Amino acid sequence: MNNILVPIGTSPDSSSTLQYAIDFAANFGAKVFVMDVFSVSSAAGSLANVEEKVAKSSKEHIKEVIDTVSTNNVELKIATYNGDIIDGLNDIHHELGIDLIIIAPRSNDIQEELYLGNTSGRIVKQTDIPTMIVPKGTTFKPIKNIMTAFGSGVLKRSRALNPLVAIKDKFRAQINLLLVKRPGYSEEDLQVNTALLDLSKQLTITEQANTYLGVLEHYQNQHPDMLCVFRRKRGFFKKLWEKNTVPKSEFFVPIPVLILSTKK
Repeated sequence: MNNILVPIGTSPDSSSTLQYAIDFAANFGAKVFVMDVFSVSSAAGSLANVEEKVAKSSKEHIKEVIDTVSTNNVELKIATYNGDIIDGLNDIHHELGIDLIIIAPRSNDIQEELYLGNTSGRIVKQTDIPTMIVPKGTTFKPIKNIMTAFGSGVLKRSRALNPLVAIKDKFRAQINLLLVKRPGYSEEDLQVNTALLDLSKQLTITEQANTYLGVLEHYQNQHPDMLCVFRRKRGFFKKLWEKNTVPKSEFFVPIPVLILSTKK
């Protein structure tokens, strides 16, 4: 794991997400790219230096956030992008090869309706980059127990597991696999990819209406430090494919969530 990207916005909690990313990255010797996005339309052609001024302001905002954290000898790079955040993430990924995006959920407050807001939801939905959602204010600690939940054991490419393997190896973490048989499951879904099986000595099979209910069923017994799920159109964040936001009524855990891509 070499390159970690942290998109920051105007949230006052962005520094805590960045601090977590830095402390996490320090364990891998990874660089952290701190990204801010702005939008200046070409229609402002009469103001030729507008984009330059906004980009400068964006960089100053990033520097202000960086000044509030401890860099822990991690190399930090500033990245700004004029345009849509998804285009920006994909462009940076194609140029540099981003191994992991670290973002915060909308809120930790259970009274807050949304787990993922529009921007964080779009990042999860519309990119193929592995993403870790870290609850706001979470202090980094070594990850020792990972619940990996899925409704299908089919993986088109084993390298999709690379971030999970890296975390397992670095922290000598225990991985508990949870296969949730959902309505309409196929026999193929029950054939777990061998690379995934090799990561764990424990496979639990349960039957629930959706994967999240399977997680809730076993969460208290396993006390995981992290939840790992897969990005599928009919998988864990199924509702996310209908809209960008994710309500807490459909998903909420108070621990980091690692989301892996299953696309080719």
